Amino acid sequence: MTLNDDLAAAERCLDELCRTVGRLERQLDGGLDVRRVRTDADHLRESVALLRAAAVAPQPPRRPELVPVPDTPYDSSLWTDSDDEGLGARDRHAP
Repeated sequence: MTLNDDLAAAERCLDELCRTVGRLERQLDGGLDVRRVRTDADHLRESVALLRAAAVAPQPPRRPELVPVPDTPYDSSLWTDSDDEGLGARDRHAP
């Protein structure tokens, strides 16, 4: 089966589910539990519609933006106000 066939099958199943939930709703006088199932079925229908929309217009895979890292040493004046991580401050020693 193709993707469109699978999506169509899912939509047919959801249609049948919605019809069945409608019958249950009439038989049970629209109780809270049936309304919750109705809402869940509607959410499933929306989710399948989103899947179909995504399948129609696939996005090309995005490559992450590359950030060049220079091979030259960093300017040491950038680090004068920081401690060596894990080593403590320069004028103090570990216990």
